[in-house]
Amino acid sequence: MSRFVETMVASAAAGGRQRGMVTGEPHEPVRQTWAEVHEQARGVAGGLVAGGLEPGAAVAVLAAAPALIAPTVQGVWLAGGSVTMLHQPTPRTDLAEWAEDTVRVLGMIDSRLVLLGSPFDQLAPVLTEHGIRHTMIDDLLTAEPIGQPVPTGEDDQALLQLTSGSTAEPKAVRITHRNLLANITAMVEAAEFRFDADIMVSWLPTFHDMGMVGFLTLPMTFGVELVKVTPVEFLSGPLIWPQLISKYRGTATAAPNFAYAIVGRRLAKVDDDDAYDLSSLRIALNGAEPIDEAAVRGFTEAGARFGLRPEAVFPAYGMAETTLAVSFVPVGSGLSMDVVEAHALEAENRAVPVPEGDPRRGTDEVRTFAKLGRPLPGLEARIVDEHGAVLGEREVGEIRLRGEAVTPGYLTMEGPRPTQDAEGWLATGDLGYLVDGQLLICGRAKDVIIMGGRNIYPTDIERAAMSVEGVRAGNAVAVRLDAGTRRERFAVVLESKLAGDAEAERSLAKNVAARVRDAVEMRPYSVVVLSPGSLPKTPSGKVRRAATAQQYADRIAGNAD
Repeated sequence: MSRFVETMVASAAAGGRQRGMVTGEPHEPVRQTWAEVHEQARGVAGGLVAGGLEPGAAVAVLAAAPALIAPTVQGVWLAGGSVTMLHQPTPRTDLAEWAEDTVRVLGMIDSRLVLLGSPFDQLAPVLTEHGIRHTMIDDLLTAEPIGQPVPTGEDDQALLQLTSGSTAEPKAVRITHRNLLANITAMVEAAEFRFDADIMVSWLPTFHDMGMVGFLTLPMTFGVELVKVTPVEFLSGPLIWPQLISKYRGTATAAPNFAYAIVGRRLAKVDDDDAYDLSSLRIALNGAEPIDEAAVRGFTEAGARFGLRPEAVFPAYGMAETTLAVSFVPVGSGLSMDVVEAHALEAENRAVPVPEGDPRRGTDEVRTFAKLGRPLPGLEARIVDEHGAVLGEREVGEIRLRGEAVTPGYLTMEGPRPTQDAEGWLATGDLGYLVDGQLLICGRAKDVIIMGGRNIYPTDIERAAMSVEGVRAGNAVAVRLDAGTRRERFAVVLESKLAGDAEAERSLAKNVAARVRDAVEMRPYSVVVLSPGSLPKTPSGKVRRAATAQQYADRIAGNAD
C-alpha cells in the first residue's frame, strides 16, 4: 500500500485508540476514536470491493456530516479508489441544474458511483432520474470489513479536488498519494504539531481543500484530536467557533479572512468577559483569500479579553495545485505587514519598502501586504516576469512553485491537462514578491486592472470600499470591465443593508466612489449596491470574485452605455 495509507492505518492501530473526532456539535456531540473510524472505513471498503469497485476508480461523495464523511473517504482509499467531494446543493439550488452539472462532473472524472449520506440521501430520486448510480453510505458502514487494503502506488490518484469556480466549466486537480503525504507531513513540521497534545477545531467544508486536506485528512492520517462541525453551523451562528475552541481547549484552527472579521465583530459585542477562553489557541491560520490587517486586528483586539494571543494569528498561502499549503509563517510570529510605495508597485512592479516613521504610512501613497512565510519543506518558489526570467528580491512577478506536493495535472471537460512545465514548475497565476525568503501576494494576474499604465489590484479597491460606513465587511468586489483593451475600467459591486432605499444607495455609492478614488487615484465606472446575501459565494461564505464579475460586468456596462 502507499505510504499515505500505511501511515493512516498505523495511526489507527496506535494512538487512534485514545484520540479521535468530535462531531454533532452543538446539538448532539458524539466522539469517535480514530480506531473506531478506521473500523467503519474497513466496512465501507469491504462493501465497495464486494460491489465491484476497481482499483484506481473515481468515487464521488455527497454528504454533510463529518461523522459520515471521515470513514467514507478513508474507506475509498482502503479500497484503492480516489475520492471526489461533490459540490453540495443549498436550499436555493435548482436541483435540475445541479443534477445536470453533477452529471457533467462525473463524466469529466470518469466516476460511475456516488456515495450518498445525510442529508443528501434525499437526492437519490434525482440521481436515479439522471441515470447516476449511487449507494447509501449507511448501507456500506454495515458491510463485511475488508481484510487488507487494496494495494496502491505512490503516484496513484487519491483525491480529485474540484475547483470552486463556476460549475459551467468544471475542473478537478489530480492529487496523488505521494502529494498528500508530502504536503500534510510538511504542514505538521512547519506548524510544529504534537499529535498527542494538539486539538484541531474546524467548520470548514470538506469539499474545499483546506477543510478536506488540512482539517480532515491530516488529523485522520496522524491521529490528531479533531472537533469538526459543518459550515452551516458556523454561518448560522459564528460564535459557535470560539465556543468550541473554549470548550475543547482547541490549539489549532483555520479560516478565510472574512470569518475572522465576522467573529471579531461578534466578540466585541459580548458583554461577559468569561464567556470564552481562547488562551489555548496557538495557531489561527488565515488563508484562502487576501489577508486584511484591519480584520485581523479587530479579531485579535476583541479576542484579547478572552485570552487570545495576537501571535496566534498564522498567515498562510496555499492552493489545491500544491495539494494545499505552500507557505506558513514561523509559529508564534503573528501577522507582519510589508508597507511599500504605491507608485513603484503599480508603475514599476517593484515593492519598495516604506520605513517606520515615514509620514506616507497610513496614507494612500502606500500599499500593505501580509508576509506569508517561507515555502514549506519540500517546496521551492521563484518569481518570474512575463517572459519567464527569474526576478530578484522585491521585484513583482508571477509566483512559480516546484516540489513533491505539486500535483501532476487537471482533469477538464476537454481532457487531462498538466500543471507543471518540463522542469516541474507550476505557474500559479498569482502575482507577488519575495522578502528574506518569505512570500507576499499582491493578487491574481487575471484580476489586475490596468489603467493609465498602472497595475491596480482589486484588493486595494475592495478594502477602500469596505472602509465606508454602510458597506458590509467582506462583501465588496472590484469588477474588471473591458479587460485587455486600452480602456480598461472597473466597477464596485457591494452589499449593504441600505439597499432598496434609493436616496441612501446614491449617497453610499457616491461615498464609495470618492473613497476608492482617494485610495487608488482612479474612479470606479459604476458602484452597484445589492441587498445582503446577493453576491455569489462559496458554501463557506467566501465571495466568488470571478462569478461576481461574470454576473455583473455585462449589466454594469449595459446600464452605463
